Amino acid sequence: MGRPRCLCEICTCGSDYLPYSIVKQHFQVQEEYKPKTGEIELGTTYQKDYNAHKIEPVTLVRPLERKRTTGGKLDTIPTYQDDYRPWEVQRREATKAVHIYHPPTEKFGNSTTFQDDFVPRELNPRQSFKPPCIAKISDVPFDAATSHRISYIAHQLEPKFIRPKEEYKPSNQPFVDLTTHRNDFKGLPGELAKSCKPEIAKVGSNARFNGVTEFQDRFQPWLVSLPEVRKTREYVPPPGSIDFNSTSHLDYIKHEISPAFPIRPVSNRRRTNAPFQGSTTTKEDFKAWGTCRQEIIKKQQEIPKPMGKFYDLTTFKSHYIPHQITPTQSFKPVHAIALNSGPFQNETMYHTEYTPKKLEICPANYPSPPGYVYVNTDSHGHKFFRQCTPEFSESESNPIPKEIAVVS
Repeated sequence: MGRPRCLCEICTCGSDYLPYSIVKQHFQVQEEYKPKTGEIELGTTYQKDYNAHKIEPVTLVRPLERKRTTGGKLDTIPTYQDDYRPWEVQRREATKAVHIYHPPTEKFGNSTTFQDDFVPRELNPRQSFKPPCIAKISDVPFDAATSHRISYIAHQLEPKFIRPKEEYKPSNQPFVDLTTHRNDFKGLPGELAKSCKPEIAKVGSNARFNGVTEFQDRFQPWLVSLPEVRKTREYVPPPGSIDFNSTSHLDYIKHEISPAFPIRPVSNRRRTNAPFQGSTTTKEDFKAWGTCRQEIIKKQQEIPKPMGKFYDLTTFKSHYIPHQITPTQSFKPVHAIALNSGPFQNETMYHTEYTPKKLEICPANYPSPPGYVYVNTDSHGHKFFRQCTPEFSESESNPIPKEIAVVS
């Protein structure tokens, strides 16, 4: 008889799980603030060590400005005007030749520099030494015999193998829709996991709360005196009438002032009833010339255009000679299926070399693991069992797979 073991230690399917103890976290309680007794010393190190010095105003080093004034009259004639004497220089006559413009008598008869200097010349095309593209027709008849046509020997084809279609024969046995999972799986009644969540109980009561809250305990009401309200005095209008005369209105003396005359000279405009003459010097001296657009200078075509009817006959159509085409015979081998009279071997390496392994059932899948006796259940819901036999024999166990975990 060994020590009691938890179901988590007995379980073989979850061997990686290691239980651990939960340690509660300790929170440090904040201490209550207690103010220090006595008065706060507001003196600083600067106020203790600082020695005040008497500061005198700074005297200016710059000398005072002295203004020298003379009682004589100011001579405003500059040195340049006093010393400079203009010379009497005669103006030279212009040596430029006088060119009097004479307008042409013809209508736009002036020729351009390009027309005066350019001399039209005839174009002489260069002689082409390129050989003419003319097909040379042979007199010898065309020999269409090739090595393929001469050496090819035609063979007779074997008849194509046609596999007979097998007839469908329905099965006489009924269809079994049970899968491996449905056949091998059987549910086990087990205990459901208990929830650690506290029950939500609705607290509903119409009774009045008679307890004392934290706000009512700490903040006690105290008596407050109402502010004194001052009464406004009633307005009493002064007796008598209001005098609207001000000091400026009584002491002001009015002076007669003549209106200011404008300094701008009076314009002497003469109004005439004659119509406005819109002709200017530019319109009279510069008359518009009647010009026409110059025609484009085109050179006469040397090659005359054809005048006859277009026959729609190209060089290819006129020189082409059709030949009879003989199709090339194919030497590709025939896709003949080689039949084998031996039976088909449907065995694979997986089918011959596969070794099935024995499935081991975890002891935790049973309500009471075989070879163990129930001891107790701790506060966390873990069940503890004590081992009775040294080894667990699989022949004595019930070969039924798991369905519900036992840990609650």
